[in-house]
Amino acid sequence: MTCSEPGEPMIGGFATWRNVPITFDHADTGSATVQALNYLRVTPNTSSSPDGPNIEIGLYAQKTGRTTNSYGPRWTELTSSGGRTKAITAGVDPSKPNKRNHTYMTVRQDHGNQWDVLYDFNKVGSTTSQLKVLGGATNRIDVGLEVTGPQYIDVPAISNRMQYMTGNKVWERVATRNVAKSVTLPTCSSSSRPPSCFTTKLTDSTNFTQWTVSKPRQHAAALAAPAAAATSLPATFNGVDQQALQSCMDDDPDSCLTSVPGLAECVTTARICNAAALQDAAADDTTTDPGVTAADIRDQAATAFDVPAGDLTVAPPALPTGPRISRSEADGSSIGGAWAVTSTHSTPGLQHTDQRFDGFTARYSARTGALLEACWGDLCDAS
Repeated sequence: MTCSEPGEPMIGGFATWRNVPITFDHADTGSATVQALNYLRVTPNTSSSPDGPNIEIGLYAQKTGRTTNSYGPRWTELTSSGGRTKAITAGVDPSKPNKRNHTYMTVRQDHGNQWDVLYDFNKVGSTTSQLKVLGGATNRIDVGLEVTGPQYIDVPAISNRMQYMTGNKVWERVATRNVAKSVTLPTCSSSSRPPSCFTTKLTDSTNFTQWTVSKPRQHAAALAAPAAAATSLPATFNGVDQQALQSCMDDDPDSCLTSVPGLAECVTTARICNAAALQDAAADDTTTDPGVTAADIRDQAATAFDVPAGDLTVAPPALPTGPRISRSEADGSSIGGAWAVTSTHSTPGLQHTDQRFDGFTARYSARTGALLEACWGDLCDAS
């Protein structure tokens, strides 16, 4: 990962990369978590702790069975009292590893301390419990790849391009002097071979330009970038030139905020800017696994939330009742037909810290076993 402190109050983060084909070995890994996530993470206030409340949005791929896996975008809000995560199902082919460009963004709301989350320049949710952005260098923006179970995963090169928004609503690149790198596996070489190594490269001059990272395991066939979909779009949508936006998304999404007429203003006001990405892809899971069982879901949830399997309550998809998780508007998602898992046992949630919280609720796809949404601690009560 790269960790950047812009040196001034930051009220927005933006990143873009392609949906690369992440592959998994066809092996029985039991209840172990095997996943890869490529993320943009914004920490609005680091004055009390570098691991304080933050917002994360990115691409998640997880092995859900011997020959099945889930793949798609998700966003998460973490706080000192809990967290919640939500799969993103709206947009153009969000769950297809077809090398299409996608954009990930979070922008602070004009009033108050909360942030909106945008995928492909459309709002998909909002935070509820973020801290105030203070004056000075009290915030951080990260971009990186995290892998669990590297011996079973092949991640081809992902080229991450990132920017931040200043307090004046201007998008800037982070100065190289304000960027640090953290790589926890050896660099791949003749002495450090796959699967336990990363390849990384920071492209920069005076400013951060691109962070490219891969985690090789086995050769994966390359896929050509898809052609733009031939859909009927309005000439403009919320003030944005839609033809220019689609061309930019195909070729160079990193430049869209400055090159597409009306986009920068739309992102900071309307938050719904991409007409082509309004369609709902909720039913388009990557792989169907008709063999998903209660035991599979119980083991997966117990491992992910570090809770004894015996302390979980698992309700099958056929049951219409069960705890509801607060849901964000405008994300176009549908989570019907989901396994519901609840527990009052102490859990770290999906955070990688020593802090624990009281209980969690999670829903998993009945078709693939993929996590659809979850909350833990006080954020299960967030509105």
